[in-house]
Amino acid sequence: MHEKSQVLLNKAVADELHAVHQYMYFHFLCDDMGYDLIANLFKKTAIEEMLHIERLAERILFLKGEVEMIAAHPVEKIHDVKGMLKKAAQMEHESAKEYNVWANECSANADSVSKQLFEGLVADEERHFDQYDTETENLEKFGDRYLALQSIERSKTLNTAPGVTAQ
Repeated sequence: MHEKSQVLLNKAVADELHAVHQYMYFHFLCDDMGYDLIANLFKKTAIEEMLHIERLAERILFLKGEVEMIAAHPVEKIHDVKGMLKKAAQMEHESAKEYNVWANECSANADSVSKQLFEGLVADEERHFDQYDTETENLEKFGDRYLALQSIERSKTLNTAPGVTAQ
């Protein structure tokens, strides 16, 4: 029973695993470049995606299915922040679109709990999309100055950390 839901839930697991890997990759790069705000946005989103995987896995197991822990795609090696933000926004938009369709499929197969799970994921993915879209707009509006401000903030934080003496 609910085999179709299990397939869709596992597709979502694959999608979310891809997002975790992609966003952590972006987090590492942005953190290395000193862009703390954007780095932390990627990290926070990756953690939320991990929580999505947990909810999806719990539902699959409840339905007596097997959780497939295989990412949908390999990590894309994008090194410019604008490209990272555009990729993240695209991923979130696609996930929201797919999860809407899958919610309807679960409903058509008399699985309202999986439907509700997908609907909740849609809301989260749309929020993530909005965050990445806003960051992209800020970058387009302010250019490299937007990233420079993030590096300056990191420098101020590092220079005022306990135990650091000014030279």
